[in-house]
Amino acid sequence: MTIESTVGEMAKAAKAASMKIARCAAEKKNDVLLKIADKIDKGASYIQEENKKDLVRAREMGISNAMIDRLTVNDSTINSMADGLRDVALLDDPVGSITRTWQRPNGLQVSRMRIPLGVIGIIYESRPNVTIDAAGLCLKAGNAVILRGGSEALHSNQALAGIIASALEETGLAKETVQVVPIRDRLAVNALLSQEEYIDLIIPRGGEGLIRFVVENSKIPVLKHYKGVCHVYVDKGADFKMAQEICLNSKAQRPGVCNAMETMLVHKSVADEFLPYMEKIFNQARVEIRGCPETCRILPDATKAKEEDWPAEYLDLIVAVKVVEDMDQAVIHIDKYGSNHTEVIVTSDYNRARRFIREVDSSVVLVNASTRFNDGGQLGLGAEIGISTSKLHAFGPMGVEELTTTKFTVLGDGQIRQ
Repeated sequence: MTIESTVGEMAKAAKAASMKIARCAAEKKNDVLLKIADKIDKGASYIQEENKKDLVRAREMGISNAMIDRLTVNDSTINSMADGLRDVALLDDPVGSITRTWQRPNGLQVSRMRIPLGVIGIIYESRPNVTIDAAGLCLKAGNAVILRGGSEALHSNQALAGIIASALEETGLAKETVQVVPIRDRLAVNALLSQEEYIDLIIPRGGEGLIRFVVENSKIPVLKHYKGVCHVYVDKGADFKMAQEICLNSKAQRPGVCNAMETMLVHKSVADEFLPYMEKIFNQARVEIRGCPETCRILPDATKAKEEDWPAEYLDLIVAVKVVEDMDQAVIHIDKYGSNHTEVIVTSDYNRARRFIREVDSSVVLVNASTRFNDGGQLGLGAEIGISTSKLHAFGPMGVEELTTTKFTVLGDGQIRQ
């Protein structure tokens, strides 16, 4: 079979499976999630052996350290995947829930009921854990899903696909409910993006290049975020110890992810005292500082920032630093250079915190907390399928509820329209 026909048959089978999973009882969906989790725990050694094959090939290909980090499956990754599924199983089932009800003057009772989206196609790079997170969330929300991971993670993803298929069959569900495209060739992506007859939504996860390619080539609606240019603004009067810990965690705890801080903005009234304090911390963590002229005046060892540093997603131990006149200038900078992903204010002033929340247009805005909390698991969604920076149909981390839509239901007792 050709690549096009292989992917076409997968999409057709997913559509048929989606009709069944949409009507599946919550208990049965939870059962399959727990079975997958148990099988991941039991198959940890096998999964990691397959992952080692991917890591060897990735290093031979010269893939970046940030991508290697995302590709690696260690004991923590195994535990996280299994625990994430168990957390999702504990969530309320959104399918069939009524979000709002009202009565019309003629007696009609109108409601909005949550229903699955149908078939979701997910295209992603590295991160074998996405295979499990996406499968679990889509199953819980009553959707079928076709997963196309990066060629660099093929062995890992095929291992996980086998585990998912086994659990589905043991539960009496069609194994086509969750499918992983077994093809390295990028033509498989093009083939997937042309299945508008069977696939309802495409979600890409990966670098800006991948996401732009998907958006430009898809015949199917796409939920996207191009990149994560996340900011922390240290306000006047901020607690320095708190600000230091938040900025360090946001930048250095895991620099190769989309919710890592890329730019630190500092109010001019605290810059002379705070920046030397922060420089020592960043130096210890081997973080390179690229600063505006005022930052370089205060920190002579900092590298002078160029214009391209402000919208940069480094995904590395590099941070851009700018001294701003006030919060207005910080918000203007974020509006100009940000990516609607994650922004933080560190402040002791309640009113400025509330104003920052209102005025900053990003999917998650935090007060006195690390950017690293823009994550479905950390925000109580159980897991996430991605972080959307487009506002249709979701904005921010996409959990179970964001993988459903609503339909209207109308109850009458014989009304006819006059």
